[in-house]
Amino acid sequence: MPAIVRREKNISEELQNSRLHPLLKKIYANRGVTRLKQVSYSLNELLDYSLLKDITLAADIVSEAVINAQKILVVGDFDADGATSCALMLRCLKAFGLSDVDYLVPNRFDFGYGLSPQIVDVAVEQMPGRKADLIITVDNGISSIEGVKRANERGMQVVITDHHLAGDELPPAAAIVNPNQPGCSFPAKNIAGVGVAFYLMLAVRARLREKNWFNEQRKAPNMAAYLDLVALGTVADVVPLDDNNRILVDYGLQRIRANKGCAGINALLTIAGKSIAGCSSQDFGFIIGPRLNAAGRLDDMSLGIECLLTDDTEQATGYAVTLNQMNLQRREIEAEMLDQANDFLQQQSQSLQKDDALPVAMALYDEQWHQGVVGLLASRIKEKFHRPVIAFADAGNGDIKGSGRSIAGLHIRDVLDAISKQHSGLISKFGGHAMAAGLTIKQVDFTAFQQAFNQQVSIAMRLEDLNNISETDGSVDADLMTIETSEVFKYASPWGQLFPEPVFDDIFNIVNWRIVGEKHLKLDLARQDSAEVFSAIAFNKTDSALPAGKQCIRAVYKLDVNEFRGKRNLQLIVSHIEAV
Repeated sequence: MPAIVRREKNISEELQNSRLHPLLKKIYANRGVTRLKQVSYSLNELLDYSLLKDITLAADIVSEAVINAQKILVVGDFDADGATSCALMLRCLKAFGLSDVDYLVPNRFDFGYGLSPQIVDVAVEQMPGRKADLIITVDNGISSIEGVKRANERGMQVVITDHHLAGDELPPAAAIVNPNQPGCSFPAKNIAGVGVAFYLMLAVRARLREKNWFNEQRKAPNMAAYLDLVALGTVADVVPLDDNNRILVDYGLQRIRANKGCAGINALLTIAGKSIAGCSSQDFGFIIGPRLNAAGRLDDMSLGIECLLTDDTEQATGYAVTLNQMNLQRREIEAEMLDQANDFLQQQSQSLQKDDALPVAMALYDEQWHQGVVGLLASRIKEKFHRPVIAFADAGNGDIKGSGRSIAGLHIRDVLDAISKQHSGLISKFGGHAMAAGLTIKQVDFTAFQQAFNQQVSIAMRLEDLNNISETDGSVDADLMTIETSEVFKYASPWGQLFPEPVFDDIFNIVNWRIVGEKHLKLDLARQDSAEVFSAIAFNKTDSALPAGKQCIRAVYKLDVNEFRGKRNLQLIVSHIEAV
C-alpha cells in the first residue's frame, strides 16, 4: 500500500508577499519555486541556443542547404515527440524558403527505431524525387552509428538533433545537437526532442538573417508560432518540466487557447470533446498525445505527422477521426494484454504468498503481445506494482523487442548499459532515458535477461525506493474546495513530470458509494470539519479499495470540474484510499 507523505517546503518571502492564490504559494514552494520569475514564463527567459554544442556548425550546414536549394530529408521517430519534431522542422524549413524538403519515419514493425542503414537505403532508393543532399534526424540519431556511416557512404551529410543519452561512441555525423552528448554545456538536459529541433531552427533563422536571406518577399517567420508543437511534444514525451520546458509549454498553451494553434491540434481536441480555449497541459498528456501515438503504435506515424502539417481544417478533422479510431483500437489491445499480464503476476504473487516477495524488477514476455503497445503495458504494470518493468513482444527473426518504464530512484538506461557491459552479446541494442528505455534481445536469451535485469536493479537501487509513496500538498481548507480554486490550478502552470498537478489528502466520512462504468468507484464524501458533501470518483477502483467496515477514510485527491448536461460541479479525483 502506498504511504502518504506531505510536501512541506518553506514558502519564500517573495512568494509570500505576492498576490498569488494562497494555496498556489504553498504548491509552488513544494515544487522548488522560490522566485516569481520561475513561474512568469516569459520567452525572454528561455536559455540561449548558443549554449548547445555544435549548434552553430549545424545551423551553418542547414542554412547553406536552404540557400542552395538542396534537398533535405527529415528522419523522425514514431512517437508524439518525434511527430511534433518532424512537423515543426518541415514547417520551419518551408517557411525559410526551402521547397524540396520531405520526411521519413521508420515503421517500427519493419525497420525499428532511428536512422538505420536500411532506412538510409530506403531514403535513396524509394523516396520520391532526387536523392537527399542532407538528412536531419529529429528525436533520434545519437545511437545511429551504422546508419550515419551508410548515409555518408551514399553521399549524404547528416545533422543529428536528439535528446537521448549518448553511448560510448558517437556517430560520424557532420554535426550533432544534443544536450546530453559529452561536452555540451546546455544546462536544461531534460529538453524533449522537439525542443532541440526548435532550438536548431532558431539558430538556422539567425544564420539566414546574417546572410541577408530574408527580404520583403521572403520574410523571416515568427518562431513563436511553432511553440504549440513544442508544447505538445514536450508534455507527451513525459520529460521533466524544468524552468525552461515550462516556458516552452506555457507559451504553446497560450497560442492554442487563443486559437492560434495548428489545425491538427485543434481537430484532435475537438474530436475528443475538449475545449480549444480551455486546453491544458493535461490534455497534451492524456488526450492529444495518446491519439498521435496510436498511429505509431499500430501502423505508421505518417498519419499523425500529416495531421500536424495540414492547414486545412476539414483535412485535419479527417485525420483526427482516424487517429481517434486507432486510439480506441489501441485501448482494446492494451486492455487485453494488461489482463494477461495481471493474471500472470497475480499467480506469481499468490505462489510467493505476499506482494513484497515479488522480484525487484519485472521483465515480461508473451508471443501474442503487440509490439506497439508493450510500452504502455510496462507503464500500467509499473503503476500497479511499483517496480521497474520491461515488457517484450516478438519482432521476428528470433528477436524480441522490449519497452521499459522505471520508478524514481532507478535510471533504467544505465541499468541496460551495465547489463550490456557485464553480459556481452545479451542485448543487441538499447537506448533511452532515466525513466524509459527500449532494447532488443534474442528470444532464447529472455530468461537470462530476466535474471540479469533483476540482479542489476537489485544492485542499482535501494530497497526503500520500492515503497510506493503518495506525495501530497497536504490538506485543503474546506472553504477553498471550490470550482474557482480548481480553475486557478488548471491554468496556473503547465503541470507534468517532476512538476506535478496539485494533490491533497484529507480525512472524509463516506456518505455513499456505488460502482459506475463497471470499474470506477463513485463516492459522496463529507469533510469532518464541514457539513458540505463532495462528489468524488476513483478511476479503475472498486469497493475492494474501501477499508472493510470503515466509514472514515483518508483520501488522496485532485480538485477537478465535472461537466454534465451543461452543469459544472466540483469533483474530487481520488487516487488513493486508506483506513484512518
